[in-house]
Amino acid sequence: MSETTIEIRIIPTLSGISASQWDACACPEAADGGRPNDPFTTHRFLDALEASGSVGPGTGWQPQYLTAWRGDLMIGAAPLYAKSHSQGEYIFDHNWSHAYERAGGQYYPKLQIAVPFTPATGRRLLAHPDHLETAQAALVQGAVQLTAENELSSLHITFCTAEEAEAGRQMGLMHRVTQQFHWENDGYADFDDFLGNLSSRKRKNIRKERATAQGFGGRIIALTGDQIEPEHWDAFWTFYQDTGARKWGAPYLTRQFFDIAQDSLRDDILLVLAERDGRYVAGALNFIGRDTLYGRYWGCSEDHPCLHFEACYYQAIDFAIAHGLTRVEAGAQGDHKLARGYLPVTTHSLHWVADAGFAKAIEEYLCAERNAVDQEIEVLTAYGPFRKTNEEDQ
Repeated sequence: MSETTIEIRIIPTLSGISASQWDACACPEAADGGRPNDPFTTHRFLDALEASGSVGPGTGWQPQYLTAWRGDLMIGAAPLYAKSHSQGEYIFDHNWSHAYERAGGQYYPKLQIAVPFTPATGRRLLAHPDHLETAQAALVQGAVQLTAENELSSLHITFCTAEEAEAGRQMGLMHRVTQQFHWENDGYADFDDFLGNLSSRKRKNIRKERATAQGFGGRIIALTGDQIEPEHWDAFWTFYQDTGARKWGAPYLTRQFFDIAQDSLRDDILLVLAERDGRYVAGALNFIGRDTLYGRYWGCSEDHPCLHFEACYYQAIDFAIAHGLTRVEAGAQGDHKLARGYLPVTTHSLHWVADAGFAKAIEEYLCAERNAVDQEIEVLTAYGPFRKTNEEDQ
């Protein structure tokens, strides 16, 4: 193979790729020892999912890591999975699967380029910075070819960046727009500085919620790095199981994932815990990126008014301001986040469907959906908690 030839390889386990090879594509910005833009496509995070059994046989997420090589140099990679269901994706295609199967097709298995169970925007077409466009094109072409050659229904690339979405659209993929709620740091000095930008009514409501939550009869602590101990994961596992059972029927992550996180991911983690009478009663798990804090999971063993808002949203804002982060991504869904300073923003995904007729129907749907999302974001933003220009503070 010449040095100009690009070879696509499917590698079924991340142990077959060195961390240095993978991270040179996934997070080249961290080569100086700093944080990656986000930890979710790093070798250590994806390997934790696989090593813990959170993905792999029996989970419906079968790793098929897609890599692009030029000689001995890996110039691109993508976290690709063969999916036997649509759970844990947060970009919902259940109606697509039902329509496809009613028409006599077999929707599953499908291929998914994604970070399992993680509705956080980030790079999905992981390209070596010296081969950006070439690697992205090779990964898209390789994924589409793999889908077609195996006679699979579809390929999906979810929560990709806006830049990747545009590049994928130019390569013939269908572009889908959805929305989340994010908090933006406008250079605030502290939480009160942030509150000063809200309308009087919203500001008073948040102060009341914080006082109510912090008066629950215990203390709230925020831990990261070596401050996190194994006992904290014992408590959080209980919270996570309860939330998983109520929302998904079964937790996506295994208990072993949190043991591995203690060893290899704790520097990427902010764990907020509420302690009362000597035991932990609630907690929120966040991951720390280069300039963004990502809220992921919440759970509790006791119900206390407003404690969820404090642990998940206000503690995250406190941490972001204190550490100079520009954004907090609060995860999927949740209009209740709007009143707490989290505004709607667009998220992006890309799709390729083998059947031309079905693809045309989906393209028409996506066009209408994009217009609806744009209108919804405009309306929700107008109802946001921030003071309008020249608005008197009552």
